[in-house]
Amino acid sequence: MAASLHEITIKDTKVPVVFEEGKYIPIVSMQLVFKNAGHLANTVDGLADMSAKLLNEGTKQEGSIGFATKLDAHAVDIGAHVGRESFVIEVSALKSEFDYAVDRLVELLKDPNYSKEALEQIKYQKLGWIKQKEADFDFIAGSALRELLFKGSTLARAYNGTTESIEALKLEDIQKFISTRLGYNNVMGVVGGDITLKEAQGYLEKLLTLLPKVESTDVETLNASNKKETVLLDKDTQQAYIFFGAPFNYSYKEPDQYKAKIAEYLLGGAGFGSRLMEEIRVKRGLTYGVYASLRRTKSVSYLSGYMQTKLSTQEEAKALIQTVVDDFVKEGITQKELDDTKKFLLGSEPLRTETLSQRLGRAYNDYYYERPLDFSSQQLEMIESVTLKEVNDFIKSHNELSDISFSIVTKK
Repeated sequence: MAASLHEITIKDTKVPVVFEEGKYIPIVSMQLVFKNAGHLANTVDGLADMSAKLLNEGTKQEGSIGFATKLDAHAVDIGAHVGRESFVIEVSALKSEFDYAVDRLVELLKDPNYSKEALEQIKYQKLGWIKQKEADFDFIAGSALRELLFKGSTLARAYNGTTESIEALKLEDIQKFISTRLGYNNVMGVVGGDITLKEAQGYLEKLLTLLPKVESTDVETLNASNKKETVLLDKDTQQAYIFFGAPFNYSYKEPDQYKAKIAEYLLGGAGFGSRLMEEIRVKRGLTYGVYASLRRTKSVSYLSGYMQTKLSTQEEAKALIQTVVDDFVKEGITQKELDDTKKFLLGSEPLRTETLSQRLGRAYNDYYYERPLDFSSQQLEMIESVTLKEVNDFIKSHNELSDISFSIVTKK
């Protein structure tokens, strides 16, 4: 049974629900996905993530250990996490325990653990994570690349938090974030498993009526820089960590996403079948792996890639990345490359829809990006029939991909 889209009415708002029933395993999963409540909604660096961590500390009455003990006794999982654009609260359990699981989530929503002890605990964990990242050169290079590409925006900041921002964070900041960002009017339900639609709607109504109405805002739209800048970060390293990015002037709303998917696969997403891997690893042996993707979200669309190489081959690798992208945009792809890509994308499709969570995730993305729920099937048909000229016309129309900026952790 394929995932389907429905609506329930909560007070003055129609709330979308993505639903798929699957009776082969007696498990139920439900997600509450809040729009524009992720990292990009931070007013303080790390605030969205810390709000999710606070919700993972149980209720104020039971405390973290007491609440976790109740969940463990019934094999219930309740957790919150954030992405760049969304904030997610998820509950899952055996079908026989799902009633109990929802009741525990009701307790959590009514009585989050807004205590000094919980705040100090999540601060301690976060500060430890930040300390670890000081020696994570991939993280450092990636963060610096975002600063280059998105100067002055939330995305350019340390959206996971800094030592200073976390130490200064107050309970009132988290309470305000949760009460002003998690509302019944900016949420959608994603439900699947051994459950009927009527049951799912009943559980959602029980949960969502507890939430306030919040100010509904759109996700901020950001544009990647085309200035072709390079930043070198001096660290005690034996390898050069090269992160690179460029603008990709292409909207998530475009109906021909399949062309971007083909271009992404062949430029840097196909492993040994990609141009970057072929030129930089296979022919020259400068790295174990080099990858690139064309990120397309509501907030931003851009080329993003990374690799590692020896310090002595850093400049050669950097120049090769630029050359490979330039040639790709100028010349396009070959018929053999297109044929091989079609075979892979069409042949591997069943692996991307074999689990309930994969199908629900795809249906959620289709709704979130304002597409029909059979959008992926439509795209497969387009991939099968697309011509070499159509793909190359698409690739050659995006010469902004050559406006590459680099962030490199190296030893000067």
